[in-house]
Amino acid sequence: MKKSTLWLVLLTLLLSSHFGLADTKKTIRIYHDSDYSNHNESALAMKMGFMTALARVGHQVQGFEIEFVEKDHRGNSNRSLLHMRQFLKDPEALLMLGGLHSPPYIKNRTYINENEILLLVPWAAGGPVTRYPSVSNWVFRVSIDDTKAGYKMANFAVTDLACKAPHMLLERTPWGESNEKTMRKALAGKAIKEDALKVTWFNWNTQLNRSKIILRDIVNSSADCILFVGNALEGQYFVKAMASLPANLRLPFVSHWGITGGNFYHEVKNQLESHVSLNFIQSCFSFKHQPLTDEAKYAIKEAKALFPDQASDLKTLSAPAGFIHSYDFGKILLAALKLTPLTGNVKQDRRRLKAALENLQQPVSGLIKTYKQPFSQWSDTNPDAHEALGLRNICMASFDKSGGIDVLPNEMQESQ
Repeated sequence: MKKSTLWLVLLTLLLSSHFGLADTKKTIRIYHDSDYSNHNESALAMKMGFMTALARVGHQVQGFEIEFVEKDHRGNSNRSLLHMRQFLKDPEALLMLGGLHSPPYIKNRTYINENEILLLVPWAAGGPVTRYPSVSNWVFRVSIDDTKAGYKMANFAVTDLACKAPHMLLERTPWGESNEKTMRKALAGKAIKEDALKVTWFNWNTQLNRSKIILRDIVNSSADCILFVGNALEGQYFVKAMASLPANLRLPFVSHWGITGGNFYHEVKNQLESHVSLNFIQSCFSFKHQPLTDEAKYAIKEAKALFPDQASDLKTLSAPAGFIHSYDFGKILLAALKLTPLTGNVKQDRRRLKAALENLQQPVSGLIKTYKQPFSQWSDTNPDAHEALGLRNICMASFDKSGGIDVLPNEMQESQ
């Protein structure tokens, strides 16, 4: 055999071997449907938390390499639906990780569940998101749940701030509407004025001039504090509008945590320092709370290794709840995957993984708490079946002078 022929044979064998190995590579994809445009801080925090948890297994499970796919829905429900359709066409897509906004998952809830899209939600708090009325409920949440959040906000306003006439200032979306229902229930029977319980609605992209008009009307009413449900973009204008009022007319804000999903603090730092009162809900964990658990120490170390630029100090991370909830969800997912032999048939694997999530018996150590059977099968008599956190896990918080989030110490103690 000629040398040239021999080399050709060897080269053919090597190439065949190489491509044969490539063909055996197995992948599962996790789509992250989030707002990477307008609330990038929250999207990035969720990505970092989830990937930090998956680093425990080297981003591989059962011989499958885990790929994380960023999908930017820009806060648009129709773009989110497009991502869901892309997900369903992907033969290697195992699950979706949700984002900050609730409307995409409320509006598309029927589509999600009828098409068996396994959706893990580490932020969006709208009450209906996880309450599709069927055992074929494919949405699970490790986050604040608005059927509980309004109670925390209302109780803090009345008990801690001694508000007698709280005024609801709410985003005109299904998220805002669900919070109105919850807060009205929470405030029923409280020691508040008869003409209280008023609500003012605002739309997305409400800016400074419109915010000033809205607040002027609220201040001229009998209101003595504001229960706010909105995101960072609109929230910053309301805080700036409040700061523009004389000090004796300013009302305290008790806010949903939606304001923490973007660049909110850095936009309103000066206004907060000029004595605009702002408290907001968070889950009951903080990297600033000492002593740190072993789980927290691991998360800090691994996050710094994976994301040296963004996670140099988790104490001052923007949108820390995104990291915290996604990390805990990642730990729960890994526990469920141990009970789910993966076949590569994604439809079958999704069904098995859903069942495993609903039947976890071994405790899972997380940042917020140790999860003991975090989920169960949904039913009319078990509406919280797909909620891993409860009212006990919601605390009130405030910003420190560097933009870090301080969970109020007395709140943290009550959650233990």
